[in-house]
Amino acid sequence: MATTKTATLTFRIDPSLKEALRAAAYQEHRSIANMVEVLIRDYCDANGIAVPAPQNTDNNGEQSA
Repeated sequence: MATTKTATLTFRIDPSLKEALRAAAYQEHRSIANMVEVLIRDYCDANGIAVPAPQNTDNNGEQSA
């Protein structure tokens, strides 16, 4: 089964913003990580920043079509 590789992002944030993010994720029935991804994609869409589609890899780590 093909999977998409992900990258880890670690950053510090004001606790009140983290709580707002948690509340937004809960309201949207999303994880916090998925909510951050949605927010970044929405920002990029609104500001004309191209986001390439994720590339799938097979079980051997090779890219598949």
